[in-house]
Amino acid sequence: MCGIMGYVGPRQAAPLLLDGLQRLEYRGYDSAGVAVANGPISVRKAEGKIDRLAALLQKEMIEGSVGIGHTRWATHGAPSDRNAHPHADSSGKFVVVHNGIIENFAQLRSELGSKGHEFTSDTDTEILAHLIARRYDGDLVSAVRSAVASAEGAYALAAISEHEPDKIVAVRRISPLVVGLGDGETFLASDILAVLHHTRDFLIVEDDEMVVVTEDGATIESISGSEIDRPVMHVDWDIEQAEKSGFDHFMLKEIHEQPSVISETIAGRLDNHNHVRLEGVNLDSTFADELNQICITACGTAYHAGLVGREIFSRLLRIPTSVEYAHEMRYAEPLIASGSLTLAISQSGETADTLAAARLARSQGSRLLALTNVVGSTLSREADDVLYTRAGPEMSVASTKAYMAMLIGQYLLALHIGSAKGVLEEELVERIMRGLHALPADIETIIENDEEIVTAARSIASAEDLYFIGRGLDYAVAMEGSLKLKEISYLHSEAMPAGELKHGTLALITEGTPVIVVITQQSVYEKTISAIQEVKARGGRVIAVAYQDDPIIYELADTVLGIPRSDDLFGPVAAVVPLQLLAYHVARLRGHDIDQPRNLAKSVTVE
Repeated sequence: MCGIMGYVGPRQAAPLLLDGLQRLEYRGYDSAGVAVANGPISVRKAEGKIDRLAALLQKEMIEGSVGIGHTRWATHGAPSDRNAHPHADSSGKFVVVHNGIIENFAQLRSELGSKGHEFTSDTDTEILAHLIARRYDGDLVSAVRSAVASAEGAYALAAISEHEPDKIVAVRRISPLVVGLGDGETFLASDILAVLHHTRDFLIVEDDEMVVVTEDGATIESISGSEIDRPVMHVDWDIEQAEKSGFDHFMLKEIHEQPSVISETIAGRLDNHNHVRLEGVNLDSTFADELNQICITACGTAYHAGLVGREIFSRLLRIPTSVEYAHEMRYAEPLIASGSLTLAISQSGETADTLAAARLARSQGSRLLALTNVVGSTLSREADDVLYTRAGPEMSVASTKAYMAMLIGQYLLALHIGSAKGVLEEELVERIMRGLHALPADIETIIENDEEIVTAARSIASAEDLYFIGRGLDYAVAMEGSLKLKEISYLHSEAMPAGELKHGTLALITEGTPVIVVITQQSVYEKTISAIQEVKARGGRVIAVAYQDDPIIYELADTVLGIPRSDDLFGPVAAVVPLQLLAYHVARLRGHDIDQPRNLAKSVTVE
């Protein structure tokens, strides 16, 4: 999401920090800033493009050879000069930059406020500077360790102090950090790309580790204080590879980022007492009690996420829920009741059709809730409520991690509405929360074991036609899997409910025709098995996405792309990952431009 840059050495820090931040521009941001220590710490920051920050520094370059910099992707607080990083404590002697989310931000802010601390921003980051200042007793490392012990969440943090101006102290909890080792100088960054032109030697900071950076190098230890001997990694990537963190394509990189995207999207929104806190969403019990209709509107991948949402809201909340293509809804006469809820889903928040449909619904008296990835987008500004997905910038045209975050956002929204409405049993809430927290590890397992997916890709790369089928939640996954394959492999693919296959499409199933079946829903398991048998009876080749402990599927299907067993409610989350990887590997085998497929654009801002 955000970008971190740091430098300790003999050269002037500010130009190096600025250069590193510019190399991280591809990650996306809404503001940028630097802090440089030279005795007192000087801070320069600005909303908008890095050019604004560069202009400030050109007007008055700040001197000093130790510094930290940051590009921000807003979570707490709107994009603005005051909310831009770095952030300092009240004295200005402790300054931090930070990626990620501090989950107990509100509690810490209240506690610090009661002790006289005054805040100058709306961010969760600023409290870290105050915590470090409050815990400082002559040792910055100890102060940072004590501060992060109080901070819950997923983040990366870098801190400098006027009292110890020869070092940077940084901590990683999920959000990435690397150290670049130069000749008498040391760099800190959230991405190798930022400093690859200065050095090829790196230390990778792992989760729950602290690093102390000086001009002589860096020492890594666990947050608890145990020293860690980390071997130096020599990197031979070129700049283009570095932008992709060593992956061949942005799409593959973004598939691999999905576990952390899930963690980021739920961070700070679920607590240990089964409470859901959704900043920007204010659906109180009065509105929830009277809510009797939900309309989801979206296009493309976001529409497929909405199909999952329809099942979730209908099943958990027992509220009639419809899903409408935005480009159809905007020209129709939708039956939208006053007091209903319209959920508009758009990664960019600028999709023209979705904006038009959302405005139509709102004009008819519906409350409008935006589910989007971009803070300050048009959709987010026009909505009554906004739930940000925190997927971070997505570079590949074919959406993967943004789609994943849309799914997670709808589970969170169902919990929020269900709590306000009082219709969810405690046991069900606990079950959903357990399922959400288990998802990152399940998806890591799928991604790390994709040999069978590569084999399946080889078997269909030369096919002329493919079919995807599933029932209920699995049908929604089949739709998204088919779209991914079409987008980047250019193969003809259709998706339909498994029960619809026998109403015409079976006429197209002949010897060797690939049919991809998603089967995770036990309530319709036997019916989906029947569809598989219909395909096999006509010589079709079945590739199944199913639980890896399902022996029946392994007997029936030609190939099984196994996923870890989970609650069926979360089947669509894990099941889509093999299909994303399948599409990727097929497109790679066919030699296509995976990140920029023909005729398509990332954000569709025209009709």
